[in-house]
Amino acid sequence: MTTRLALLGSINIGGNRIKMADLRERLAKRGFGKVETVAASGNVVFASDEAEDELAARIATLIEEEFGIAGFAVVRTKDEVRSAIEDNPFHGEGSDKMVHSIFLPHAPVEGGFEALLQAHRDRGAERLALDDRVLYLDYVHGVGVSDLTGRFIEKRLGCRGTARNMTSLKRILAKMEEFAG
Repeated sequence: MTTRLALLGSINIGGNRIKMADLRERLAKRGFGKVETVAASGNVVFASDEAEDELAARIATLIEEEFGIAGFAVVRTKDEVRSAIEDNPFHGEGSDKMVHSIFLPHAPVEGGFEALLQAHRDRGAERLALDDRVLYLDYVHGVGVSDLTGRFIEKRLGCRGTARNMTSLKRILAKMEEFAG
């Protein structure tokens, strides 16, 4: 079985509250077996050899049915999480709290990243880079003062994403390594 991470979007923000103990319980009841969470922002570690897209759809359906939240899930392996840290070109340059990897369920629409860069030109100091289903972003001066909101990014890329900063990703990766034993 492969150790996986489900990154839940739209959880424990904007009124979409879920207790992680309740989430673990419901996932276990729906056949996910041993489930662990990291922090309260929707990071779920589990083991499965099921296809990534199927897992993401099952988890999103569960969240909607059990908690009434129409969110989404992005599923990645331990190696993909490690790559989201190590391959982030801003990791080690910017603050771990300001440097993010935004996990995308699929590649952006054709020309989406270029549209994002163009729309953001001259609007802030943030730095952006794109990899395979991951947008790297250094917020430089802080997320709260940035024009690069989730909606702004989603509109240009043509897909949703869920962000984690380097501090969180390092904690998540440690939990995944511990989980895998």
